[in-house]
Amino acid sequence: MSETTEPTGPPSSAGASAGTAAALADEDSAPSAPATALDVLTPGRVPAPADARRRRLMWAGRVVMAGTVVVCLVVFHDDLPDPEAMWQSTLHAGPGWLACAVLAQAASMGMFARVQRRLLRAGGVRMSLPRALRMTYAGNALSTTLPAGPAISVAFNFRQYRRAGAPPRLATAVVMLGGVIMTGSYAVVGLAALVAAPGSRALAVSGLAVLAVGAGMCAVLAWRHGASLARLTRRLARPFLRHRLAAPYAARLREGRAGLRLRPSDWAMLSFASLFNWVFDILSLAAAGRAVGVHTALYSITLAYFAAQAAGTLVPLLPGGLGAMEGSLAASLVAFGALSAPAGAAVALYRLVSFWGVVGVGWLAWLAVKAGEKDGALPALDGG
Repeated sequence: MSETTEPTGPPSSAGASAGTAAALADEDSAPSAPATALDVLTPGRVPAPADARRRRLMWAGRVVMAGTVVVCLVVFHDDLPDPEAMWQSTLHAGPGWLACAVLAQAASMGMFARVQRRLLRAGGVRMSLPRALRMTYAGNALSTTLPAGPAISVAFNFRQYRRAGAPPRLATAVVMLGGVIMTGSYAVVGLAALVAAPGSRALAVSGLAVLAVGAGMCAVLAWRHGASLARLTRRLARPFLRHRLAAPYAARLREGRAGLRLRPSDWAMLSFASLFNWVFDILSLAAAGRAVGVHTALYSITLAYFAAQAAGTLVPLLPGGLGAMEGSLAASLVAFGALSAPAGAAVALYRLVSFWGVVGVGWLAWLAVKAGEKDGALPALDGG
């Protein structure tokens, strides 16, 4: 999966997504003319892009990054993978493993679509799986390739939820709760990799033991003094929830959450789908590595994946973390024992599938959504 969080935006974009969804909910609560998916690409229908000063800083950052890359290429030329060796590794990639990489990436996107679909279903809104997949791919393409992409993607998804029949508050809750669930699963996968890695196992297990003891104590307190603990929790959280920055989001999440009737089976499905969204993406990277002879342990590949995700989030100067993610991922694989040329080839194949391939399908999906709206295939907004 590209950035969700990638469809998907990354976990670090949850705050921006919540703000965008909340703003759209306020806008959508007033009577308005029917909207189309193209509205999210027109002025006045999405939050304005960054101001001129921020845009100048962004471009300055890109120039600095490009200059840094050039300097690194010159200084570390002898330590970089041989392009000819990388090309030969790519040409001799195993077709079976490449097919596995593509299938795993498709499965990852499918899991993400199922999370959104299940949340809508819990709110009483039905959406077919093909429609959810189109929305997922299109939203990912918008997020990773356009300026202010994450905000535009959230707005696009919000409009699609509304067209499916979700009230504004429910659509906001789906965006916000979906982000929380995906971030939680992201953390679980990272912790599992730390536990599996011999070098970090002791520290990770110790941390998990502390968390488990704390959770157990909370469970005992909740069982014995549930009402009192709930009152104390609300009292402690009240100053934070009433803060001017948090209060609007907390209120909208409460309102939307009231419309979500999540049963244990729903939580189980959401946990499974969100977890395997990340797992399949990592397996896609592992399959790309196997295709060119990289046999690094799966926990090492997972840690390299997380390092690349962090690099793409911390240096968001290019769409989809381009440059930062590739460099970090290749360097991490080499650090875990892979040869430089196969590692570079594995990263190139993985990004070809997970970024360029998914983006290409995403724009085709966006065109399909646009065509469906023009033909009246999707129900129009009712303005409520």
